[in-house]
Amino acid sequence: MNTSIIGYPRIGDLRELKFASEKYFRGEITADELEKTAKQIRLYNLELQKNSGLDYIPSGDFSFYDGVLDTAFLLNAVPKRYTDLGLSKLDTYFAAARGYQGEKGDVKALAMKKWYNTNYHYMVPEIDDETEIHLAGSAPFELFTEALDNGVKTKPVIIGAYTFLKLARYKGTKTAADFVEDTATAYSAILEKLGELGAEWVQFDEPSLVKDMTAEDIGLFTSLYEKILLHKGNVRVLAQTYFGDVRDCYEQLCGLDFDGIGLDFVEGKKSLEIIREHGFPKGKTLFAGIVNGKNIWRNNYDSSVKILDELEKYASDIVLNTSCSLLHVPCTLANETKLAESYKKHFAYAAEKLTELAELKVILSSDAPAETEEYRRNQALHSEPRSGENKAVREKAAALTDSDFVRLPAFEERERIQKKRFDLPLFPTTTIGSFPQTADVKAKRKAFRNGEISVSDYEAFIEKKISECISLQEEIGLDVLVHGEFERNDMVEYFGECLDGYIFTEKAWVQSYGTRCVKPPVVWGDISRAKPITVRWSKYAQSLTDKPVKGMLTGPVTILNWSFPREDISLKESALQIALAIREEVLDLEASGISIIQVDEAALREKLPLRRSDWHEDYLDWAIPAFRYVHSGVKPETLVHTHMCYSEFADIIKDIDNMDADVITFEASRSDLTILDVLKENNFRTEVGPGIYDIHSPRIPSKDELKDVINRMKERIPAEKLWVNPDCGLKTRGNAETVPSLKNLVNAAREVRNENC
Repeated sequence: MNTSIIGYPRIGDLRELKFASEKYFRGEITADELEKTAKQIRLYNLELQKNSGLDYIPSGDFSFYDGVLDTAFLLNAVPKRYTDLGLSKLDTYFAAARGYQGEKGDVKALAMKKWYNTNYHYMVPEIDDETEIHLAGSAPFELFTEALDNGVKTKPVIIGAYTFLKLARYKGTKTAADFVEDTATAYSAILEKLGELGAEWVQFDEPSLVKDMTAEDIGLFTSLYEKILLHKGNVRVLAQTYFGDVRDCYEQLCGLDFDGIGLDFVEGKKSLEIIREHGFPKGKTLFAGIVNGKNIWRNNYDSSVKILDELEKYASDIVLNTSCSLLHVPCTLANETKLAESYKKHFAYAAEKLTELAELKVILSSDAPAETEEYRRNQALHSEPRSGENKAVREKAAALTDSDFVRLPAFEERERIQKKRFDLPLFPTTTIGSFPQTADVKAKRKAFRNGEISVSDYEAFIEKKISECISLQEEIGLDVLVHGEFERNDMVEYFGECLDGYIFTEKAWVQSYGTRCVKPPVVWGDISRAKPITVRWSKYAQSLTDKPVKGMLTGPVTILNWSFPREDISLKESALQIALAIREEVLDLEASGISIIQVDEAALREKLPLRRSDWHEDYLDWAIPAFRYVHSGVKPETLVHTHMCYSEFADIIKDIDNMDADVITFEASRSDLTILDVLKENNFRTEVGPGIYDIHSPRIPSKDELKDVINRMKERIPAEKLWVNPDCGLKTRGNAETVPSLKNLVNAAREVRNENC
């Protein structure tokens, strides 16, 4: 069997692309210097994959910011407001990704959403009635040629036509169906050009095929590819799916003139069942996704061999593949110098997954797979007992009853009590939690971790930063304050460091969006709280002011979703264990005099199954209760906030209301406040703070702009239920942007408040 991957991480083993891009944004390097770094990363990845023995090496999986945004520029689907700036091609691209504010204009960035059920974020293509889709870019051809010049004939990778049109946001009267002809013509031109360059395979990524599809959706998909595949010539075309199964369109998919079909046998609940029931078409190649592209645990070769043995009954030509792009795992274990071998031997990052594919190839080419050294070594690893069991935690989680997840008194009575206690003004202003993590903060944290300064010196520094942050917020005039989170490296890793059952990596960086990378901790064993986590800093901050200071926590579902989870127990079990620990922290904060506690569930939507039929039983029926348990024991007068960002909430809005928080802040700025209509339609009872400006963009919103946003919000949300805040935490911004933005926010809220009194 040959081997393939869907895509490879593009950030560089040590985040070289991130640092080069940020230098470019600051004007410290030129575009040519940025491109030089990018090319070094691409050629390094190319050589690594070539040396691993990989048979189908992708090109086109590289991006300066986002692959969907790249596709929009490739197809000329770029809103005029960006091209009208008159910037260079690269700077126009970054303006669409990040927004632009300068001498040539002032534009916001495109909307940003979660990429299916992952923590990666994509830029939402925007198509209006004047958009003319046609082949306008050259990146796939340049990247294919670059690899060819370096001795590798790659498999170009491009977001598929159907997925692109389904992800796009339509701003006029036209719909996806109106763009079928032009889109098909553009993709046909792509195939023809790649064929002329000598490409043998082209991969069209079609993850949208694993979602629920209507007859109209299936018709859109088939009409596109009936036209596109007429022009493939000698190029073999792979329809690559991932993140689930294609139960709704398998027969139509097989009936089209694709040469290869990529199916996910890790997250595809029914992929094997579909093959058993319908078989696999002769003459086509099955790209079988059996190496998990989302998690870091070593592949169990015995399980993979059994799946492949069964698949061989139905498909005569099988390629071993990853379940999805390796974008979602770190680059290499080679840089994990501090992680004990007892842990490390259980992990496979992207580079190690290349080795797993090579070893599976050896095993499956043997007449006696179970007798190969690779197979025996793997089975010995998987038979080893692992430490980390906590019987008391398991028993406590198992003993929870329905009443443990209910907070009393009911919402309406709590709301009355809280209004009286806090007496906040109309449109109370606050922030989501973090303040800029400036260079001095990062330097002190690094010095502390390296043992260069004492605990007392480090804690004195954190107290100083908190004091400055409280003073700044009082000067700005915010109504509800935060302590700034200067002690935190990451909103999940920081909590994991205070929980037993977690282990931590050194260089396991994964791209979240653009230049933003995260380092998910690893759930190794049963989870319990080792010590108080935030109480010291929240209590200190509250002592500095008469205004309420929010205690800031990360919720159990987000902690789990932004970690690499265990595979030996269910996600539900892990979530409830984390909920037990966070509940202890909530109650300790309340006992320490913290009257407002924010439990962020930024990633609540992230792991929601892609098919509606699986939503409740497989996810919401345990995710919502896990959050409710965290705050069900607090007093009626304690105000409980939560925060969510960069997801589509409309279809689960009733479940979100059922979280029974007192206030929910949403990301809303990049989605044009569309969430407000959904809240109104569903009679959302919880108080809300839709983010009024985009903190992921460096631009500073004016007071009048923010005032307009607040006025638009109060048309759909009762004024007494409306909070005013940015759309997310401020840690990635600088003070030069943060302070004037917050001043404008407060002044805008005050003016609207005065106009409504």
